[in-house]
Amino acid sequence: MMNRRFFVALALLTAMVLEVRAQWDVQFSDFTALRSFYNPAVSGTDGKLNVVAAYSMQMVGYDKSPSTLYVGADMPVYFLNPHHGAGLSFFNDNIGVFTTTRIGLQYAYNIKLGKKGRLAIGVQGAMLNEKVSSRNVTLEENNDPAFSTSEAKGNKVDMGVGLYYYHPNLWVGASSQHLLAPMILMEKRYELEVPRMYYLMGGCNIKLRNSLLSLQPSFLVQSDMTSWREDVQCKVTYENGEKKFFGGVGYSPNTSVTLLLGGMFHGVNLGYSYQLYTSGVGAVHGSHELVVGYLTDLDLFKKGRNKHQSVRWL
Repeated sequence: MMNRRFFVALALLTAMVLEVRAQWDVQFSDFTALRSFYNPAVSGTDGKLNVVAAYSMQMVGYDKSPSTLYVGADMPVYFLNPHHGAGLSFFNDNIGVFTTTRIGLQYAYNIKLGKKGRLAIGVQGAMLNEKVSSRNVTLEENNDPAFSTSEAKGNKVDMGVGLYYYHPNLWVGASSQHLLAPMILMEKRYELEVPRMYYLMGGCNIKLRNSLLSLQPSFLVQSDMTSWREDVQCKVTYENGEKKFFGGVGYSPNTSVTLLLGGMFHGVNLGYSYQLYTSGVGAVHGSHELVVGYLTDLDLFKKGRNKHQSVRWL
């Protein structure tokens, strides 16, 4: 069923980027701004309509280097008591000759836990599409039989689940993506197995003596139970009325150092980060990432509440 020679050739073409990815899902540098990407239980927990988009260019300078686009939106749904949330997401990832697209729907159920805390339980259903194409690959032999002249496509239903605890100054979550470990069959010729992924993430907000400054340390651990990646990050935020700016640094052992900058401009949050690899491809061929987010009050059951607008801090 499977053309083994074809897949060996494709694997050689993408070995460099796969080595850095280490077989897990794409790693966004500013992961605190994209919590619902990792954990469906985050949907609607802000009590507002939240729209966020991220574009990442990884290992810039290499031919067919990875690029990723993510767009997500989530909101609370107050049709029952307690709090319910729902979300919608679009994800597109290009790495070498592989293209992955995922469209997902999220639902979260919130319950009160303690005086100020809440616990959310979330689930995600998604359609995962995979495409392999060697049309733009430069070959020494134009008629090399190891490479197909057409695209191979396939799709599969995918699922994710998560738990998320949040408090005014603390949050932590655990989740799993690709829960069904889908096996994607492309054009009845090639198979691609997607491993389950597990995530643990958290962070807090620490006010400093200078009331205009605060610290937001955070962490993310992700694994397919074969490989692991750990990231720690800390942002320093300056907030004075409607003026907000942040700078930060992140570190992943044996992988990278990340610099983060951002602020609020005309009601829209903008964040930029640059990831310098400390091994493998080195610092020159780093990764650029841009995150844009917007948050607005949304309570369809209370008149006048939608007039006020606010922005989620990235």
